[in-house]
Amino acid sequence: MNINFRLTTSHDVSAIFLIDTVATPERLLEITQWVKQNTYFVLEANDEILAYGVLTHHFYSHGFIELLMVNNKYRRQGFGHILINKLKEQSKTDKIFTSTNQSNLATQKLLEKTGFVPSGYIDNLDDNDPELIYYYNRVKTI
Repeated sequence: MNINFRLTTSHDVSAIFLIDTVATPERLLEITQWVKQNTYFVLEANDEILAYGVLTHHFYSHGFIELLMVNNKYRRQGFGHILINKLKEQSKTDKIFTSTNQSNLATQKLLEKTGFVPSGYIDNLDDNDPELIYYYNRVKTI
């Protein structure tokens, strides 16, 4: 399987929206904005989107993986791992952050496998489900 990693284009929006698990009108607006800002990336093979993610630099000027999603058909096949590593390469900063809900054990496991470490949490974003913050540094210190 030949896998391609690239920035999304406006032509990708409808395909992304079809596999997005949130798929609300608000999400469609977010997707469109991320595409225009050149922060939305896809992992694809055979003209099909396997996974996608958003990398911004608004979090205290550090890289922040704002969204990471793997197409349901391709989950648990290593594509989330590949996407995270590609997004880390795209970051303009060595310090990279991301977050996930405390209830999302699969993403927590994936983040830890890709070198992210817990860095704190935020209460009250989602009722009774704290947002866990993760941190990765491309420059390893002793």
